[in-house]
Amino acid sequence: MSLSEKTYRTYVGILEQELVPAMGCTEPIAIAYCAAKARSVLGEMPDAMEIWASGNIIKNVKSVIVPHTGGLRGIEAAAAAGALCGREDQGFEVISDVTQEQTGLLEKYLRETRFQVQALESGHILDLKVTAYAGRHSAMVHIVDEHTNVVEIQRDGQRIWAGEETACGKETDYDYNLLKVEDIFAFANEARLSDVAAVLQRQIDYNTAIAKEGMENDYGARIGKVLLHQDAGVRQRAKAMAAAGSDARMSGCELPVVINSGSGNQGMTASLPVIVYAEHYKKSQEELYRALLVSNLVTLHLKSGIGRLSAYCGAISAGAGAGAGIAYLLTGDLKVVNHTVVNTLAITSGIVCDGAKASCAAKIAMAVDAGILGFEMYQEGNQFKGGDGLVSKGIENTISNICCLAHDGMKETDKKIIELMCGAAPRC
Repeated sequence: MSLSEKTYRTYVGILEQELVPAMGCTEPIAIAYCAAKARSVLGEMPDAMEIWASGNIIKNVKSVIVPHTGGLRGIEAAAAAGALCGREDQGFEVISDVTQEQTGLLEKYLRETRFQVQALESGHILDLKVTAYAGRHSAMVHIVDEHTNVVEIQRDGQRIWAGEETACGKETDYDYNLLKVEDIFAFANEARLSDVAAVLQRQIDYNTAIAKEGMENDYGARIGKVLLHQDAGVRQRAKAMAAAGSDARMSGCELPVVINSGSGNQGMTASLPVIVYAEHYKKSQEELYRALLVSNLVTLHLKSGIGRLSAYCGAISAGAGAGAGIAYLLTGDLKVVNHTVVNTLAITSGIVCDGAKASCAAKIAMAVDAGILGFEMYQEGNQFKGGDGLVSKGIENTISNICCLAHDGMKETDKKIIELMCGAAPRC
């Protein structure tokens, strides 16, 4: 089949919008970005800050180390880093240029600045307001749906800027409803490499670098190293590299990653296993690029129906994407890609997200394992069929079921997870 020009340009635009660098877990980075922007609007260093955050932001900031803070964790640390050291013009890399001197000042700033953190209950899973105070002046920045999607700015209580708050929260008009597995497969076959090579090569370079860092040093629970201590086959290395990247990132590593669906863990899960398989099977650069188009876009297809944050672990979607990318890389067969995705979703759907932390690396390893198993099953003539649990006839129907489960069915699960993590009131 041949794609329409509209679908083709949409896919290129989605990739350029989504596969961007970020330093650190994206929820604390969103707080740092919001705080840096509030300080910029205020025009001076805040002496007090008020942070209102939705439960999913709270749970994803609670346990992860914020880069360039000397090992600090939590909402206050992220806000202080953004206010003291952040460059709001750098988006997801807001605290990438922090000096050692600034890091040394951070604990003093935290001691001397008043912070108030409150749970924000609204219709948005990702919702964040940071108000910075200096004397009698204040500045407020409000982010909704996307980690850097500013919808309102106030100074001294007066609105000075308001953006359009859309239902999907996208910063552009790209139609994510155009993402279908059959069309993704066609795009991977037809894409002009000049349109996609730069964004894909950056993903390869950045994510490989942080995975190697995780393998060479002791981060988190050392999941990547544990896996390679068992055996060093291609399947194990694919799991280990993805896990090692998360080991490093969750522990405050200051290397950037290229994200997918607003998540560095998902960006690494969707890309690193495909990179490992391409190297093992001596595939060309073009073959790797085209397989990464499949893995990234399948991941984005799944996540666009689930939402940025959920009680459903995002690594599962990325593991299915990785499985699809490996299936494409090794067979070039749409039928194999379809069944790999369906098999993967049938295996692992239901793993919950209980925040960003060291165990994310282990969940990533399980998600990648499921993606590879889903591919290997179909290669040997085995598959899950319509009527088996949430599996329906037709890949898009199965994806729709999974998205409905994650987006709608797990809302109460999400509330309970936040309650258990943070106490009866979701405040940490």
